[in-house]
Amino acid sequence: MPGISADSTEAALVEWSISPGAKVSRGDVIASVETDKAVVELEAEEDGVLLLTFASAGDTVAIGGPIAVFIQPGEEALGEEAILISLGLGPQAGPLELPDENRSQDLLVPGATPEIERTSKDGRIFASPIARRLATAAGLRLEDLQGSGPGGRIGRRDVELAISQQEPLPGATVAADASPAANAQPSAPRTPAPVTVLPGLASAGFTDVPHSKFRRAVAAALTASKQQVPHFYLKATCAVDSLLELRARVNADVGAKITINDFFVKAAARAMIDRPDMNVGWTPDAVRHFDSVDIAVAMSSERGLVTPVVRSVQSRSLSDISASIKDFSARAGDGRLKQHELEGGSLTISNLGMFGVEEFAAIINPPQVAILAVGAVTGRPVEREDGELEFAKFVTVVLSVDHRPVDGAVAAQWLKRFNELIESPYQLLV
Repeated sequence: MPGISADSTEAALVEWSISPGAKVSRGDVIASVETDKAVVELEAEEDGVLLLTFASAGDTVAIGGPIAVFIQPGEEALGEEAILISLGLGPQAGPLELPDENRSQDLLVPGATPEIERTSKDGRIFASPIARRLATAAGLRLEDLQGSGPGGRIGRRDVELAISQQEPLPGATVAADASPAANAQPSAPRTPAPVTVLPGLASAGFTDVPHSKFRRAVAAALTASKQQVPHFYLKATCAVDSLLELRARVNADVGAKITINDFFVKAAARAMIDRPDMNVGWTPDAVRHFDSVDIAVAMSSERGLVTPVVRSVQSRSLSDISASIKDFSARAGDGRLKQHELEGGSLTISNLGMFGVEEFAAIINPPQVAILAVGAVTGRPVEREDGELEFAKFVTVVLSVDHRPVDGAVAAQWLKRFNELIESPYQLLV
């Protein structure tokens, strides 16, 4: 299991793109892996053949732990057991004598040896580490399980299926950390802990959905942000009649699908160029000033909120920005965003206007220093110079700012410039 991001200690295998016996070329996608932030495609580093896999879909593996064995074409004739022994994965470890000069110098992804050595009357049993842990916790013997993986290997799903098919004994209670040895020992009955039931909820049903790695990571980051980052907030109301008119003309003339949010991304980058003290990041030792303006765009996906980063926005056209955001949105829905696409940037734009939300404040995503919350377009009466009333369209934006690297006056100047660009959007075309 490769180290996808710097702070990850483990990753979950989503799926294999190939099956044992398949030939791969360098650069071919062989599997998908879920990290704390994204689903990442793993590519083959060399030409070879997939001999066998140690991890199944849903298994969590420590970074550096082996998930598969790749060999060179023709080496499968040596036999799986002999290859495993040569890699230190069998009962005897030793050098493997290959029949010709086409011997592989690196058959296994570097990492720790999995715990797969166990003998029974039918021979050695292969199981993934998480399957072994689940079986132990449920009091199941690996010898009694049927593996659905390559070569009969037992995976997480096999253990979960066996657990679901168990018939609980009447009145029996098994602790979460029970083991077969512990279950063999009679234990004294335990007094249940008192349960506090809120009035009116005694008969309410519920379903617990376990936290995914992604949800845990998002929760930890947002909690740390509110606890450690001193937020302050600035609000502005932007007149958008001219922007809506320009957008309609652009889309009609070039047949594009430019959104209001595309204009906001472009305006945010232009304001960064004019107020470069906002285009910064906070580090423990310094305020980092960026040469390029990279803007993150918050978008929902089946896995939750993601914020892919549009690079070098200051030098890109509206149509180019729009195409990048549409591509991110499509791949976010499929879980195909790359890890590097979710890193960097100095500011995020979060738009809930399409849901009718008129105004909200968002939480900063460190190490970024700001996030701009964009509300819905609303019509409001305004007084003309002659004293008559007319309706105009406005959008309310709220800027959340990290007060450590950015002073209030700097953020206010940036927001003023952003407002000017939104209300005079033709500046964004040059």
